Amino acid sequence: MNSRDRMLTAAAGFLGNNETVLVGVGMPGQAATLAQGSHAPELTLVYESGAIGSRPARPPLSIGDPTLFAGALQSLSVADVFTFLIEGGRIDTAFVGAAEIDRLGRLNSTVIGPYESPKVRLPGSGGACEIVQYAKRSLLLSPLQERRFPAEVNFVTSAPPERAEILIVTDQCVLRRAPGGDEVELWRLYEGVEVADVDAVVGWPLRTSPELERMEVGGGIDD
Repeated sequence: MNSRDRMLTAAAGFLGNNETVLVGVGMPGQAATLAQGSHAPELTLVYESGAIGSRPARPPLSIGDPTLFAGALQSLSVADVFTFLIEGGRIDTAFVGAAEIDRLGRLNSTVIGPYESPKVRLPGSGGACEIVQYAKRSLLLSPLQERRFPAEVNFVTSAPPERAEILIVTDQCVLRRAPGGDEVELWRLYEGVEVADVDAVVGWPLRTSPELERMEVGGGIDD
């Protein structure tokens, strides 16, 4: 299993049956499809484009992919998704990615560098700002790379509220901020990865959770 498949498989394992998940673009959609096709067949997938109860026949290419609507329970307007489901507190998990994630669990998908003259201008929030604000927890996906884990993000696009749990699933470990916590901590290590390997990448002195355990990631995207 390559590092990307390991990350997607690990993330899928954190999605449970009878859970309602707002799925972001890209890798979250692939992991959600994997979860629904394996251990969580009753997982309710919601997309901000309006697909409710989606059962995609293949991993979606975007949140507007027709496969999301072909087997969906319902199709709503974007306005209804945000006002009725997201702001109505009906989303259990916000499942999104970001270009940067910092020690507080804040996300940046807006710019790298100064906002007025950035090195890179990214796609922006989309619905992520509202999604992570109202969801009961945030499940974030990102490869463990130095540029993606600074002590402070270049721009705060989204900031999960203090009440919400944050799980950050990478290709080497899982970081967690408990509900009511302040900083993310190293919570799970994959086989073959050591604490020092993670410490060498993140841009701040990473706390180790007292609940730190080894995590076996089995199977794969094609298994």
